[in-house]
Amino acid sequence: MNLGLVLSGGGARGAAHIGVIKALEEHNVFPTHIAGTSAGAIVGGLYAAGVSWSEILDFFKSITIFSTNRYARNKPGFLNSVNFYDDLKTFFPVDNFNALKKTLFVTAANIIDGSSKIFSKGQVIKPIIASASFPGVFTPTEINGKYYVDGGTLNNFPVEPLKSTCDKIIGVYVNPLKEVSINDLKHSYSVIERAYKIKVAAESMNKFLDCDLIISPKKLVDYATFGMNNIDAIFDLGYNTTKKELEKNDNLFI
Repeated sequence: MNLGLVLSGGGARGAAHIGVIKALEEHNVFPTHIAGTSAGAIVGGLYAAGVSWSEILDFFKSITIFSTNRYARNKPGFLNSVNFYDDLKTFFPVDNFNALKKTLFVTAANIIDGSSKIFSKGQVIKPIIASASFPGVFTPTEINGKYYVDGGTLNNFPVEPLKSTCDKIIGVYVNPLKEVSINDLKHSYSVIERAYKIKVAAESMNKFLDCDLIISPKKLVDYATFGMNNIDAIFDLGYNTTKKELEKNDNLFI
């Protein structure tokens, strides 16, 4: 059986994906196809390369995003995305999708023409970096003469490439919409930000029907996109939520 796993973007909240993988494996559920965006592309890419969940967790906890050697010089972004290549190269000795142990799809957004791109062949490290290049923070990533930023800009829940190839699909969404009151929206920029978050969430949740199982820990709203000090707590949320969902759907993947 071809089993698909969709991993959304979410910054530091992407550590929940690692907990999901651990819980799935403990229940003898092993995805064969993975589609990821942003943080989901990093976790999904490492998992597709055969890296264990514990090694992926160690990577998330050890990576220093805001170190001075990553600062961009005369480029549109605070951090130079290319400077993350060597961090990932350790896990991808052969920089090619064909060398992976699982089928992988990675999304990124073309910052010039506004199109969404799904990468699934050729070099794999740069597409992963591009998919996680949060606009304004990381510089756009150049691939074959085109420039890409965070895949979540246009597609934060990339179920599409799995629909025609997988018998069943598990979706993991780590960007739940936070509850607010009108008193929280006191400024024009807060209304604009809220509207954008609603749009992104709606586009993703409309695709939940394409999945046989959805895992979306609600308490992730308590953690910030770049809250790298809470990796263990976020990991535990993903793990415990998945265990509960699998116990309720114990015959789904037999």
